[in-house]
Amino acid sequence: MQPSTVSPGLGKDFHKFLFGQAVSNVGSSFTMFALPLLVFSLTGSALNLAIITAAEYLPHLLFGLFIGAWVDRVDRRLLMIFTDVTQALVIGSIPLLASLGMLTVWWIYVVGFVSSTLWILFDTAEFAAVPSLAQGEELVKANGRLQATYSAASVAGPLLAGLMVAVAPIQTVLVFDDASFLVSVAALAWIRTSFNAAQVEEPAKRFLHEIAEGLRYVLGHPVLRNTAVMMALLNCIGYTVYAQLVLFSKERLDASDTEVGLLYAAGSVGMIALALAAAPLRRRFAFGTVALGALMVGGVAIVFMALTREYWVAVSLWAVIWGLVILFQINSNSLWQAIVPARLLGRAQSVVNVISWSAIPLGAFAGALLIEQTQNVALVYGAIGVLITVAAFAFSFTALGHAERYLPEEKAGEQKAPVH
Repeated sequence: MQPSTVSPGLGKDFHKFLFGQAVSNVGSSFTMFALPLLVFSLTGSALNLAIITAAEYLPHLLFGLFIGAWVDRVDRRLLMIFTDVTQALVIGSIPLLASLGMLTVWWIYVVGFVSSTLWILFDTAEFAAVPSLAQGEELVKANGRLQATYSAASVAGPLLAGLMVAVAPIQTVLVFDDASFLVSVAALAWIRTSFNAAQVEEPAKRFLHEIAEGLRYVLGHPVLRNTAVMMALLNCIGYTVYAQLVLFSKERLDASDTEVGLLYAAGSVGMIALALAAAPLRRRFAFGTVALGALMVGGVAIVFMALTREYWVAVSLWAVIWGLVILFQINSNSLWQAIVPARLLGRAQSVVNVISWSAIPLGAFAGALLIEQTQNVALVYGAIGVLITVAAFAFSFTALGHAERYLPEEKAGEQKAPVH
């Protein structure tokens, strides 16, 4: 029996990275809370909430494949620094225009589109960089720590933002996001480990050839292909639950702006709890049991949320729902990082994201139209919960139900789990 490759631990550079992104996520969670609330305060429309969602996810369809190939060709750390600086300028335009009396809902859509494009660049580079900072059995732990720290920071963000909007204009909270991007820049500049360290040098290929190589790899691999298709379906069905949370909170729960912030924060609390549980659960259970089971239980929780009018019951259910979503995400990311060769990580991630996230604008519009037609946001939420549970159960009969069989032989021992 060959010993598995085990990292001696998560080193200083990983913890520098972790700190910078935790602070940045506090600021980003301010923006995550403020933008839909700002749009709702200006328009009061489910359709306008769908438009800001579409603006934030359209870049995945337009640029995702090209970004993935580009990330595999450039210095990932410098790219992440560039995107942070640019994000600070873009987000800062909203409070600036508001102070001049020139802010319109259409500019918010533009900011959502540009900021999302920059986030795709950063996120793709981050996904491909993590294996350079954590190897072997530390990889699941690193992803869990990242997600747990991000979630902890995003608890504070909506809570603080919710308190601030009680005494200041909504757009004011975005100033804190600007400052957080600069902290991220400083942390990234402090790191000495190359974010391309795990990448094997090979002769340069044509850009379109590299994109095609990433597409062929994902579409030809049973686990990645089924994951992308399932996520596209579930995002199309389910993203309305997140996109219309402000509307649901106001109409179904009669929540104040501060209570909306608390609801967002509750989702992050759930993320923390189950992000930290991700590694222990994967040591005990198979990928299909943990990841697909999380989606099925999450669908049931959405049904229960649709049935309640009690604010605190909804808060608890929202925490459970987002904790289960993140449990699926951590397990999926760790599995992909173990399966995909280092030189293809950026492209593989971008292909999966393009396929899965490009369905979100369509689903957001369809959900908004259903809400406006039925005038019953709870009914739409309930139907979504049922469909998510059924879809996740159906995919348990695909390669996702026995994903460990597709791990490379040298990594199978590191992520070995009993198949239930």
